[in-house]
Amino acid sequence: MTGPENRCRLVLIVPDIADADEQANIVADALKGGDVASVIVPQYGLDAGAFQKHAEKLVPIIQNAGAAALIAGDSRVAGRSKADGLHLTGSAAEIAEAIDKHAGKLIIGGGKATDRHTALEIGEARPDYIFFGKLDGDIKPEAHPKNVALGEWWASMIEIPCIVMGGTDPASALVVADTGAEFVALRLAVFGEPGLAPSVVARVNALLDEKAPRFGD
Repeated sequence: MTGPENRCRLVLIVPDIADADEQANIVADALKGGDVASVIVPQYGLDAGAFQKHAEKLVPIIQNAGAAALIAGDSRVAGRSKADGLHLTGSAAEIAEAIDKHAGKLIIGGGKATDRHTALEIGEARPDYIFFGKLDGDIKPEAHPKNVALGEWWASMIEIPCIVMGGTDPASALVVADTGAEFVALRLAVFGEPGLAPSVVARVNALLDEKAPRFGD
């Protein structure tokens, strides 16, 4: 399955659920809702062994749905679970080191891009994408204005794709799309009520299909 290439696409962030089977089932259901470019799997409070177990359940589900599975922070878990990539929340130096080590084998992206200067430093490492916001930064209905502004600035200047963290309201995806960002990340907007996750994914895709700006126009 290939998704719409000419508009902002959805990135899901796996919710914090201690039971690996329950977490996997909820993510599998959400992915039935429509196009998802990638899914980021955070460690939350899990030890390495438990994180490994969660990742090994999630990665094939994500990949079978046609999305890229990105493991947050732990390259060993990413390798062992056969994930597609590694999402890092550290400095430009950390990202550069990971790119040197895993180039060609894993998608590498992320970064602690809290301002323009830091974002440009991360960009110099040539990651596969840059992330504006925190994986658990969806604490209000709307996307954080600073991340929206950074996404708009970046998308207007830099070819490296960006992901901007949305808010708890699914409609925040359109605000992000209007910046020109290639991807919007949602967590609680989709998974806040797990039973509704597939319909929210469908609704966000319909909204983006109808109203998101088209690249190359």
